[in-house]
Amino acid sequence: MRHIGRVSAPVVFDRSLARRHLRRALAGGYADFLLRRAVDDLDDRLGAVLRRFPLALDLGTPTGAAVARLVSSERCHRVVRLAPATEAAAGLSVVGDEEALPFRDESFDLAVSLLALHGVNDLPGALVQVRRALRPDGLFLACVLGGATLTELRQAFAAAEAEIEGGVSPRVAPFADVRDFGALLQRAGFALPVTDVESVAVRYADLFGLMRDLRAMGLTNALAERRRTPLRRATLLRAAALYAERFADGDGRVRATFEIVWLSGWAPHESQPKPLRPGSAKTRLADALGVAEHGLGEKAGG
Repeated sequence: MRHIGRVSAPVVFDRSLARRHLRRALAGGYADFLLRRAVDDLDDRLGAVLRRFPLALDLGTPTGAAVARLVSSERCHRVVRLAPATEAAAGLSVVGDEEALPFRDESFDLAVSLLALHGVNDLPGALVQVRRALRPDGLFLACVLGGATLTELRQAFAAAEAEIEGGVSPRVAPFADVRDFGALLQRAGFALPVTDVESVAVRYADLFGLMRDLRAMGLTNALAERRRTPLRRATLLRAAALYAERFADGDGRVRATFEIVWLSGWAPHESQPKPLRPGSAKTRLADALGVAEHGLGEKAGG
């Protein structure tokens, strides 16, 4: 008899290499301008939720900034951090992988993750694990980088490689489109899923300033199918020239887009609002709109 096993997720990212990149960034001085913005947004979003969370999980946020904000806000009694790198493993921290959560089901009242989950290979599986780790009516709130992130860099390198080397290799991560995330939350079993997106434009003197920041955020190329040979100097210089030609503002500085997608959902609970069963509505739509109701086949005004 044929045995059908679990279908493995495609390996898009070299997770071990991505962790090494992050450790290097943390050791050299992490560029936290996007993360600070995300922490402020997290604080604002949780401020609209009128409850406290006895035990929270921070899932893979690159630094301890989210934990510090959750604790200082007094919204959480305790916060456990699943840290992606050993540099931050202190207090209630566990060094681990967002794709293999080492926690029991229904352990947490809140799970947050800032700028981390876009780098997992099995995002649907990771979301299922997060939902299982939440207690009923527990909240999941996260932000990830979306599909428009670094679109300028992607275009410049693709054009430069095609021109100089006669082909294109993957250099910028294929971040998911915002339209996909709501479906992923539903597929993972979250109730009341919500997604929204914000586009952040960061300006640099040139391409090289952007690349320095990406290195300082641990976001240099960790794609499994990346080209193993070093980047040619001629290709890099041509990419910089194309970037300046296509994406410079009037003052000569170039733009880099970071698309931040926010996700939220709740672990199901009987107290949550549920859609009405078909045919169970007590008020007719026509009455609510103040118009006459016409059956199928009737002509308006007849």
